[in-house]
Amino acid sequence: MRDCGTDTHFPGLSRNLRDGWQVLEEDEEYCSTLDRLKEAIRRKRPGLLRRRVVLQHDNATPHPANLTQQWLQRYGWEILPHPAPNPDLAPSDFHLFGPLKRHLGGMAFETEDDLISELRNWFDNLDVDFFRVGINSLLSRWQKCIDLQGDHVEK
Repeated sequence: MRDCGTDTHFPGLSRNLRDGWQVLEEDEEYCSTLDRLKEAIRRKRPGLLRRRVVLQHDNATPHPANLTQQWLQRYGWEILPHPAPNPDLAPSDFHLFGPLKRHLGGMAFETEDDLISELRNWFDNLDVDFFRVGINSLLSRWQKCIDLQGDHVEK
């Protein structure tokens, strides 16, 4: 178990024996995911880790946890703030789910494995530009949200 000190974002969620706190399993899993992401970036974009990594994630329980914050600080990664749930600012909401829903529309799956196989196939066949377009449009969406003082961006 990693030592995370205290978690001010979710007090009481992770009470412990030793000093009153423990790391939740999902916090450790998220840090392991970040470890894998860091390794993938190191392999695929070698110079990026020496420059600046900016990460956007929502406020799910492991994200603001002290363990995660320590990980991010250790590696010098910056967090792009994520406002309260706003589908205009989540690339998965404004760029990914629509095309995925259209792709899966009308399909029926006999097993969960069939669905997973189809999802893997869809993701494997996406052009790299698909993701670039989604991420690049985030900047203009942030600006529109700021200009509208937090209101939703019109589609």
